[in-house]
Amino acid sequence: MIDALKSWFVEYPILTSIAKYLAWIALIFIVIAWARKTLKKRLPDNSLRYKSQKGIEIIGYFIAVLITITYFTGSIKDFGLAIGLLTAGITITLQELILSVAGSFYIFFVRVYKPGDRIEINGIKGDVIDIDSVYTSMMEIGQWVSSDNYTGRIVKLSNAFVFKGPVYNYSQDFPFVWDEFNLPIRYGSDIEMAKNIVISVAQDHLSEYVKESISDWKGVVDKYYIEDAQVDPTLAITMTDNWIQFNLRYIVDYKKRRYIKHVLNEEIGNKIQQTNGKVILASATFEIVKIPTVNFKDETTHNNT
Repeated sequence: MIDALKSWFVEYPILTSIAKYLAWIALIFIVIAWARKTLKKRLPDNSLRYKSQKGIEIIGYFIAVLITITYFTGSIKDFGLAIGLLTAGITITLQELILSVAGSFYIFFVRVYKPGDRIEINGIKGDVIDIDSVYTSMMEIGQWVSSDNYTGRIVKLSNAFVFKGPVYNYSQDFPFVWDEFNLPIRYGSDIEMAKNIVISVAQDHLSEYVKESISDWKGVVDKYYIEDAQVDPTLAITMTDNWIQFNLRYIVDYKKRRYIKHVLNEEIGNKIQQTNGKVILASATFEIVKIPTVNFKDETTHNNT
């Protein structure tokens, strides 16, 4: 029987090649299974065990693909072509992963952002807490909570997004932002007194930020093609149909924006109350000019008639 099998394989050499190929593939899968089982027993850490098992699988599958190409291509030239096609296929399939790895190098060398920076990317805003070779981890702010408060969610975002859209950095080079709020003052109020209240409160609470920002802004002007900017608090007044609108614009530390707005509103409100009616905050009012005449018809009386 053995002689018959030998003669059969000699007569049909392609069967010998297929048998060898199947033997190699079977050996590869046996080694993969053995390696996975060994790693599962010897590695205590779940994350490391999972990654190691996945790595073994990928290496084994890659070797199986190479053996398949070797057996079913007739020459070195065909083998090189097959490797090129395989590489192109892997590049297309794993383009997001490749972009993510490239993005990590770009973030590091160009200094797009670093851990501790507050950024907004792909519509997600938060503080960067970690950057690895594939993902950027952020502590999310905003969403369902107001202003710049943390939501408590940690967001993992692919590093590839640095190539796909703008990255807003709140703290790089210039860790300050301009903020503003509107204050409605009723007509008939003492406008000069109101202006003095708003400006004095702003100067008392913002002078420290103004001093710190002047030197930082000078560095920005020296580094980039940008003109100088006003960092002192400014007040603009607009006459509207219902009130005189005060618009206070000021510079503040990007992490203190919500707190400073609260302090300014609270103190300005208290000082306005102390003016004994000389300055009054306005509110929306509606004036009814004319009420149209409405005629009601008694249907019962009409029917009886």
